[in-house]
Amino acid sequence: MIVVAGEALIDLVPQGTGALAALRPALGGGPYNTAVAVGRLGSPAAFCSRVSYDAFGEALLERLRETGVDVSPVQRGAEPTTLAVASVDADGSAAYSFYVDGTADRLFAVPAALPSGTRAVSFGTCSLVLEPGASAYEELLRETASRGVLTALDPNIRPGLILDADAYRARFKSWLPSVDLLKLSAEDAEWLGGTPREWLAAGPAAVVVTRGGAGLTAYTRDGSEYAVPGERVEVVDTIGAGDTVNAALLHGLAVRDALSAEAVAALGPEGWAGLLGFAARAAAVTCSRAGAEPPYAHEVAG
Repeated sequence: MIVVAGEALIDLVPQGTGALAALRPALGGGPYNTAVAVGRLGSPAAFCSRVSYDAFGEALLERLRETGVDVSPVQRGAEPTTLAVASVDADGSAAYSFYVDGTADRLFAVPAALPSGTRAVSFGTCSLVLEPGASAYEELLRETASRGVLTALDPNIRPGLILDADAYRARFKSWLPSVDLLKLSAEDAEWLGGTPREWLAAGPAAVVVTRGGAGLTAYTRDGSEYAVPGERVEVVDTIGAGDTVNAALLHGLAVRDALSAEAVAALGPEGWAGLLGFAARAAAVTCSRAGAEPPYAHEVAG
């Protein structure tokens, strides 16, 4: 069981150009997209979050159920669903502004237990920024790591939500001793400062950096680097691409029976080439269609 912990929200995606273009609601949120992608790729998955009782919340849970994702860890609340207004530039890259005050996901509380058979838990994005939920997710991260369960982190930086950049950077560093697999984009890495080698020294078994069309690079504790190029595809938009990489890495580790820090550190050249190549193919499929629509297993076979 791969558990994904974090927010679910609604992306409002413009259907044209200009400030007043019509907005199409799409199911989203980095952790939510990751959970859907894990389920579509075929690994047992569960989602751990707090979701509104409103119509958006019901739609979010319905897709998870349709995908076979266990929603029993989901907490519910009467507060509204978080909204993220996306803007997509000429090359398909997306940026976001958020409506988060008083929303349901911010009131997440540490669960009494995770589903039986949990082998990995993934964290990231807005859920680790917005209080009071951020502190609860942080507690869950540390608790999960202390029990020897593989932990994955994708900070997926949204600068507009971070009121004190230096404080967040310090908090990020404090998480690293509890993180086994750190995945982040080149843009995230630049914003955070530091290097993969510095982050590895603080705790993770591996750091994976994504560079859009230029591909992915994994850095490991033994000083090795493994890189694959991006898959060529006509990009519609990049919404959910990084989340798909998260899911593909976790699913790929699961099928290799490598959901532990020790197994990640021992993957070696052949293992990393296969894992990163699979993640690149999966992300390319997501980029080839509008919104966060991660692939199913048959779309990335091989």
